[in-house]
Formats: sequence, structure tokens, C-alpha cells
Amino acid sequence: MTVTIVGAQLGDEGKGGIVDVFGEPADVVARYQGGDNAGHTVVHSGEKYKLSLVPSGAVRGKVGVLGGGCVVNPRTLFDELDRLREQGLDPDIRVARRAHIVFPYHRALDGIEEDVKSDDDQEVGTTGRGIGPAYEDKAGRRGVRAADLTDPDTLRERLEYVVPQKRALAERVFGAEAGERFDLEALYEEYRGYGERLDEEGMLVEAGAFLDGRIEAGDALLLEGAQGTVLDIDHGNYPYVTSSNPTAGGAATGTGLAPGVVGEEVVGVVKAYLSRVGSGPMPTELGGVPGDTPSYTEGQGEAEALATRIREAGGEYGTVTGRPRRVGWLDLPMVRYAARTSGFTGLAVNHVDTLAGFDEVRVAEAYRLDGERLERLPATVREWGACDPIYRRFEGWPETDWTAVTEAGYDALPANARAYLEYVCEETGVDMYAVGVGPGREETIVLEHPL
Repeated sequence: MTVTIVGAQLGDEGKGGIVDVFGEPADVVARYQGGDNAGHTVVHSGEKYKLSLVPSGAVRGKVGVLGGGCVVNPRTLFDELDRLREQGLDPDIRVARRAHIVFPYHRALDGIEEDVKSDDDQEVGTTGRGIGPAYEDKAGRRGVRAADLTDPDTLRERLEYVVPQKRALAERVFGAEAGERFDLEALYEEYRGYGERLDEEGMLVEAGAFLDGRIEAGDALLLEGAQGTVLDIDHGNYPYVTSSNPTAGGAATGTGLAPGVVGEEVVGVVKAYLSRVGSGPMPTELGGVPGDTPSYTEGQGEAEALATRIREAGGEYGTVTGRPRRVGWLDLPMVRYAARTSGFTGLAVNHVDTLAGFDEVRVAEAYRLDGERLERLPATVREWGACDPIYRRFEGWPETDWTAVTEAGYDALPANARAYLEYVCEETGVDMYAVGVGPGREETIVLEHPL
């Protein structure tokens, strides 16, 4: 049995927590795209485990796989593994031989290009982790893959080809000082060492064959996406997107498994409101974040106060960057779009507790664009940025003893919260699998377990 977990919005939906909740009967958890720009926080027994590259199943002791669709920064990977071991875990992580490697020059160029774009208000708001430049090299057939790190001759050959190009790009095109992050010999020695460690610890695998073998042996697999549907390079709000495919189709290309395998069960993870890190349109946004919100202005009164209240209650700050997230009401055209794009068989809705205590909660049931009602997500930035949300209003629900609610089950949720959730299911045509009312594993109500 295979279950694919997909973010239904703009990332930060709480996918890591849902993977952890559904992960008990799983044997393997595999990441299928993204890199260390993806932040997951898993809370168990009061202990917080902050993950950026290691699959979320590590907290439950599951085998973790970084698929060929991922871009892997070995520095981050080994630092994260060492930190998790200090917290008492013993992660068993495998890396696809076909996964591409993030180098220091990728991170340098990421920051340089964002700075240049900011002069013309075209910055995307990347995490600066070098993810986009690494995927660029992959598409340009000049990347270095994990298997190359274990072959010193191949590693040197590839670095001798690409590093002078990157140095020239930094110095001659962007007018930046290249520095040690473009030092070929230093990079060769450091990354050859990572290759030796990957080899010595038996971490490298042919991901598709490895995962297929586990399925043949009767194991259960969870496939974990990073970011969210509207950040998908093909299906998202281009150019304010990531450089890979967080949608369910990316699970097939990113693991080497067949589409029919990754589509057995596809769970869309939704936050009960909406959040976004970085630039780009967000029709339901409340207030704003300086430097990220287009045409941001201070002093937006009630909207600003609502945004601050949700941000503080929901801890809306990036796991990786610490940046404040933009927040807004739930956007149903977005969730409908995600359900269609990935073929959701179930929904998991998180942060229902964050909206407790509000007199009124809103959902954008559609948009108005050029005088017409629109229930889908427009294809262009201009169109989406011009959309006005059409809201449906719900009476709010009170603060309550969420521990007692999770122990008692779904029917113990406040009636207005249940009405809100049932409306989301009705509008998307997807059944509810889980409801999150807190960050901990024990604070999620499971209505249907996909495994």
C-alpha cells in the first residue's frame, strides 16, 4: 500500500505532522522533491524535531528515502542527522543515487539573483538555499548527482566543467565577488568526503528499485511532498513558485514508482486558513508583511489586527528561515484546484484550533474577476492578483479543551467548526481523513486512516 501526502495550498500546511500521524503503520517514508528549503516541525511528547531535509518518518524510526526528484545539500543532511541523534533518534536514511547535489555556489547565486531582482521588484522570495540554481543545473545537464560524489574522477570532471561557469556568472554578469564558495579544489575535497561517508554508511540506493522492492515485500510506503500545489513549477502561480513538482505527479517522477502506485491514496493537507512565505498574489490576505506583500501599506486596521492574531496563534514563522508568513482566509478555489490536480482521495485539515475565539470566520468560495464569478485558480499572476474574493461567512467557534476533543473524537468538535469542515469537504468533493487541533501527534483526530 502506498499513500502520497500533498500540500494543497502554498506550503506550510502541516504535512510533516500528518506524515507523522499516518506513519505508524508505514515502513518507509520517502521525500519525492525539494531540498532543505522545506521545513517540517514534528512534535512528539513535547519534544520538537525540526526537519528540513530528513523525511518526517524519522521521528517514528521509519526508513527514510530522499528520492531522485530531490536536491540534496550534504552539509545540511549530515548536520541534521547529527542533531537528531543528539535528540535521541537513530535515523535510517537512504539517498537516491540519481538525486542532484546542492553546492555552496548554488546558494551564493540564489542570493545574488534575488538581490538583483529586488531592484526591479521581481524577487520571488526564495529561502536562499540554492534550490532553484541546483534544479537549473539539473535541467541544463551540468548538475552533479549523489552517485558522482563516490567517483573522484567523475566528480572532478564535473566540477572542472561547472565551477568556472558559475564563477564567471557571479563576477562578470552579476558583478559579485565569487569567493571561497567557488573554489574548485576546496569543493572537490569537501564533497568527495561526503561521497565517502554516503558510501561507508550504505546510504546510496537506486530509489525506484529500492522502493519497489519494499512494496513487493509487503511494506507500506508514505510518499512525502514538500511545499504545496500553488508552488508547483508547472501547476503553480508562476513565477512565484518552487523549482520542482509538489503535486502528486511529482511523486512518480521523484521516486521512480509508477503513477498508479503513487495514486493509490493521495491525501491533501490543508491549513484551516491560508499562509504564504514570500512574494506573489494572495487574494484572501489579511494585513500584510513588509517586503513580501505586493503594494504593502501599514495601518490596515482590523485586517492587520486579524493577521497578527492568526500569525501569533498559529506560529506562522518559517521553520527554515524564521520569516513571518503572510496570512489570510481559506481560499477554496485553490483547494479545489489542488484536489483536481493531484486527485485527492482524502483531506487532512490542520490548525482548526488557531481560529478558535473569532466571532466570524470566512472562506473565499469563489473570486470575482472583471465582473465575472470564477471558481477556479487563474493561470497568470496578473489575473490572480486582480481577483477579489467572494466570501462565505461562518460563525466562529469557542476556545475549548482540545485534548478532551481529540480523546472524544470528531463529534466533540464545536458545532460551528464541524460546519466549517463539512463545507470544505462538500465544496471539494473529498472526504475528511483527519483534523488537526494542535501541533502534537496526539492532537490530531483521525477519521479514516489511509493505511
